[in-house]
Amino acid sequence: MISQLDLRHFKCFELLHLPLRPLTLLSGTNASGKSSVLQALVLLHQTMREHEWSLRLILNGEAIQLGTVSDVVDKVHGRHSCEIGLVDEETRYQWTFEGERSEMSMTIKHIVADSDEMDAPTQFRYLLPPDTAPSLSARLRDLTYLTAERVGPREMYKMHDLQVAPVVGPSGEYAVSVLYAKRDEHVHEALALPDASSASLQQQVEARMRTFFPECRLKVAPVPHANAVTLGLRTSDDTDFHRPIHAGFGITQVLPIVVAALSASRENLLLIENPEVHLHPAGQARMGQFLAEVAQAGVQVILETHSDHILNGIRRAVRAGRLPADQVSIHFFQSRGAHESQVMSPVLDDTGNIDAWPEGFFDQFDKDMNYFAGWD
Repeated sequence: MISQLDLRHFKCFELLHLPLRPLTLLSGTNASGKSSVLQALVLLHQTMREHEWSLRLILNGEAIQLGTVSDVVDKVHGRHSCEIGLVDEETRYQWTFEGERSEMSMTIKHIVADSDEMDAPTQFRYLLPPDTAPSLSARLRDLTYLTAERVGPREMYKMHDLQVAPVVGPSGEYAVSVLYAKRDEHVHEALALPDASSASLQQQVEARMRTFFPECRLKVAPVPHANAVTLGLRTSDDTDFHRPIHAGFGITQVLPIVVAALSASRENLLLIENPEVHLHPAGQARMGQFLAEVAQAGVQVILETHSDHILNGIRRAVRAGRLPADQVSIHFFQSRGAHESQVMSPVLDDTGNIDAWPEGFFDQFDKDMNYFAGWD
């Protein structure tokens, strides 16, 4: 498990040491750095995935497009370089990248790997000296990153070979393809719902979707003579299968998350922006509980959210004993310069209680109620 992410002169951070747990929740004000945390990991993933022997950090690829060096290096304190560091199983890895401001990739200037400091060697594999930290490389290379802008309903979904698209993709664009390709594979027993007809991915995804959308049914069928499949959706046993456009937008927004989580292996990384999109409050709370269960099953989950219902779903899972409190990290980000600390980290206990509620930390409901009561 990656237990810490370190950033120096990366985007809005002069210096950040961020603890990570099996489940890490990133919250805070807009434009305060939450997405930048995810993007640092995705940049490593993107370079490893698309350029196995690269000597440079690729800023623009299929997973993410961040522009030029000037867009990535901290404009206040940085110049031409930034650092990304990870602590994995008590071993520290740190990359120093540099480049000219107009360049769209950055060279590796310096690296710390397995406690050995070195100037960048002439050969890398997966951004590390060959044969170094194969487990870390595999987890970063195979991580799943889901943005808040997920694809909506489609008439059909293109099929991709699992070597090309092994995960659901940043917009969930490969979710139906992955579901069909892996439909007969069994999900982790800790995540298998007993009311499904089997432990296969197809049946378990359908059963899990019913926890968000009662009576939901899925039908994935190949298109004859084409590398494509159709997705049929049903939300009532009294109707036939509908095209996705007729079954509610929220279903196609939740489906990539469920497919990604249930198709992941232990120690995989799952990064999700705004899992609450297009879900009603009860569904958001269930999503928080579901992601807690995913983390308990051994998948490391890092999520960015503005939803107090997601947070409360996680708190309920902890209180119910489905995930130990010490397996959760909560971080609240604030705008740089406006506050003494850019990141605050409230602590969750075994009863689901949080020890501190900083100003702006999921407190808008209380503020509004106080206003209506005439107390503010």
